[in-house]
Amino acid sequence: MPPTLFLLKKILSALILPPTSLILLAFVGLWLTRKRPKTGKALIALALTTLLILSLPITGNALLHSLETAPPITEAQLKDIQAIVILGGGKNNNAPEYGGTDTINKATLERLRYGAYLQQQTGKPILVTGGAPYGGRPEAFAMAETLKQDFHAKTIWVEEQSNDTAENAIYSAKILKKHGITHIALVSQAWHLPRAKALFEQQGLIVTAAPTGYTTAETNPIAQWLPDAYALLKSSTAIKEYLGTLSTK
Repeated sequence: MPPTLFLLKKILSALILPPTSLILLAFVGLWLTRKRPKTGKALIALALTTLLILSLPITGNALLHSLETAPPITEAQLKDIQAIVILGGGKNNNAPEYGGTDTINKATLERLRYGAYLQQQTGKPILVTGGAPYGGRPEAFAMAETLKQDFHAKTIWVEEQSNDTAENAIYSAKILKKHGITHIALVSQAWHLPRAKALFEQQGLIVTAAPTGYTTAETNPIAQWLPDAYALLKSSTAIKEYLGTLSTK
């Protein structure tokens, strides 16, 4: 995917997903209040109410949890796989604590940790996948470095051309098939795997989901009803995944 097209995709996604879409809806309502006060006020109320609901931890957790349909991978399933594929989840650019180099972010670290754990259980090779859509160091290189240095992983294949999950599947499948691999364990956050698994299966691979990072609810019942930015992020992420799942069908 060309960089300009990838950037356009990100812009459109930001406009469609909350909070931007709801803020724009509120502005439309504000503009309408000059000529159609009732309609304008109704749109403002709808936008603010929806924003409040999506900002509740109980909402964000419920939306993400509804996507987490795959159970943890079992020992019996691990015996059948030929390789472990870990999807990139983003990186931190120019991290000062690492001398200004690009490194993995929290989501990717969570995936790498679990992928390394699975390799320790099986001895199977790992493929990491993730490019550099905005330039700089490909995410897969940073992933492989972390696996070797921090988790002492071995036999790591790198796919550094992809810019999104669909391209992860396309380019990874080419590498895997060169090595005679047809059955993989696919590692990502539990909420991401329904869409990712379908995309990899479209490339002719047998895919066993290996989810990590399951959503957990707030332990304090009162905190579930207190709006916060992280809960809004969860809601936005879930909505994005649902829209992405529709596009894979």
